[in-house]
Amino acid sequence: MEKQKKKKSHFPFRLNLLFFSVFLLFSILILRLGFVQIVYGENFKRDLERKEDITVSNPVPRGKMLDRDYRVIVDNVPKSAITFTNVGFSQQEMLETAGKLAQLIEKPTDKVTERDKRDFWIINNQKRADAKITKKERDLYDAKKITDKDIYKYKLDRITEKELKELTDNDLEVLAIYREFTSGYKFTSQMVKNEDVTEKEFAVVSENLQSLPGVETTTDWDRSYAFENTLRSVLGKVTKSGDGLPADQLDYFLARGYSRNDRVGKSQLELQYEDILHGYKSKVKNITDKTGNVIETHSVYAGKNGKDLVLTLDMDLQMTVDKIIEEELWAAKQSPGTSLTDRAYVVLMDPWTGEVLTMSGKKIVKDKETGKVEMIDDALVTFTTTYNVGSAVKGATILTGYKTGAISPGTSFDDTGIKIKDTPLKKSYAYLARLNEIDALKKSSNVYMFHTAINIGKGHYEYDKPLNFTNKFAFETIRNSFASFGLGTRTGIDLPSEQSGFKGQSKLPGHLLDLVIGQYDTYSAMQLAQYVSTIANGGNRMQPHVVKQIREPASETDELGQVLQEINPTVLNTIDAKKEWMNRVQLGFKKVMQEPGGTAYNFFQGAAYSPAGKTGTAEAFYDGPLRSNYGKEPPPVMNLSLVSYAPSSNPEVAMAVLVPWAYEGKVDNRASLKIGKRVLDTYFQMKNQ
Repeated sequence: MEKQKKKKSHFPFRLNLLFFSVFLLFSILILRLGFVQIVYGENFKRDLERKEDITVSNPVPRGKMLDRDYRVIVDNVPKSAITFTNVGFSQQEMLETAGKLAQLIEKPTDKVTERDKRDFWIINNQKRADAKITKKERDLYDAKKITDKDIYKYKLDRITEKELKELTDNDLEVLAIYREFTSGYKFTSQMVKNEDVTEKEFAVVSENLQSLPGVETTTDWDRSYAFENTLRSVLGKVTKSGDGLPADQLDYFLARGYSRNDRVGKSQLELQYEDILHGYKSKVKNITDKTGNVIETHSVYAGKNGKDLVLTLDMDLQMTVDKIIEEELWAAKQSPGTSLTDRAYVVLMDPWTGEVLTMSGKKIVKDKETGKVEMIDDALVTFTTTYNVGSAVKGATILTGYKTGAISPGTSFDDTGIKIKDTPLKKSYAYLARLNEIDALKKSSNVYMFHTAINIGKGHYEYDKPLNFTNKFAFETIRNSFASFGLGTRTGIDLPSEQSGFKGQSKLPGHLLDLVIGQYDTYSAMQLAQYVSTIANGGNRMQPHVVKQIREPASETDELGQVLQEINPTVLNTIDAKKEWMNRVQLGFKKVMQEPGGTAYNFFQGAAYSPAGKTGTAEAFYDGPLRSNYGKEPPPVMNLSLVSYAPSSNPEVAMAVLVPWAYEGKVDNRASLKIGKRVLDTYFQMKNQ
């Protein structure tokens, strides 16, 4: 029998192959781990130990405002506040903290919106909110045909009013607090409550801070006003912590290191000098680990209060002028034809430096809630609103006439009225005989100015004939000249929102005649003050300013901080006029107030301070708060103005008075002269005390 061969088994080969493969894979893994450890080990180690530095800025009190005698006008008042800083808390953690805090403080819920309530309902009713999504909508979501945003919107829209009413008063209070928690960025303190925080609330929250992660009790500040409502419209306003940065300037402020809930100046001086007043924030560095937990905190910079502003304003004088305006306005209201009279303005300025000593405005209004008639501050209008001012501008007209060659010193005209074909007679308030330019100013001749304007326009006048000008640039010539005095242009005052005034669009010859007597274009009280200052100082148009110095914030021991900047006088331009011309206009202004026949002589005769100036009365149309009561045609009114300086030989103060809509009809209440006389009397009395 043939020997049977044994069949050879493949199992040992396969096992060896498996062992070899395992060995090879382990070898590759070991090599890879070694490579990672040797080449990348330090990088991974640094990642594990990575710390992140996050610098947090905290606000500081704003700078103060003081008057020229260093009396505080605007200051900061400390007040208790409760804040929250999100250092990486989850939504649930913040909700729990908000719930605890709601038991300790009263939080107003008036800022909670309908959307806030719907969001909060979803947070507290997740399953019920999910049930509002249909199977079809879930399928569309799974198919990526709708997004998370769409799903959430469906939930919001399907919450019923009945379901929203399930939110209790306590829920709404928790929501109001939670809303503050989530209104800012991580590591940025949010103001939870800084209004009407009681001593009890402050104490009980302070005692429970360990159970209120992220919550702090601190000191906030608020603006205080030593002179109450005096000049409030000019001092400006500051945003509240809940307002956030102004939307139209958001990028501007964020780029300068502001937080979204920082307080900033939002009007007038607070806005204009925001960069000076807001100060330097304290900076705290939070060091976090890789997971975002704060592991160290270091103070980087203690912060510094905003710098202080010393203003040019004299608050004693300001309040006295305010009172004079109030008294004279109420007195004027007793005269006939004053149903529309409701406001008056005064500006006092140093004619050599442009320093504004007072900028006073008062307006009569009716309180919408009580119906009571009261007087309120309206100083802002001294440079933001313009009116027809009448003959006060005639000094600029005479100097323009000199400069253009339309008249020369001593030129005289007969005061007989001007009659242009198809137009009413244009004349002075009375026939004033033949007079030169000095007496034309003294007696306020309109006709003299008309002839000056006709010569500027290179026109030829004949009674009741058409009047045409060969100089097609007569309007521009006069307006450019007026602007060199500050009329019809921005004065350059260091406040926002200044208006240049309205310029009539017609080029008719008759309107050129109106222009040179102040009855066509419109001007502000500040422009009038700059104009008369230019004449008072001999021809330099000074830039008006209300800030005199910028100082370091006062320390605890020093009454005043170090002067950082003095605001020096700025000459914007010098009038192109011979000294002889300026002297003659100054003489005319002096005669207005100090010589019989002058339009202000009856009020200023014998004044020891030797005033000079010019009165103005403008025929205008009412354009005030009751304008809608009069349909298409507003009633005609008279605007009163007065520009002055004193003493006439060496001026130290310039004044502009403007009373819009002073009266209707023929009875002149002389309000501008009454106010102006009392103001100048008061100025020199206070100076001599």
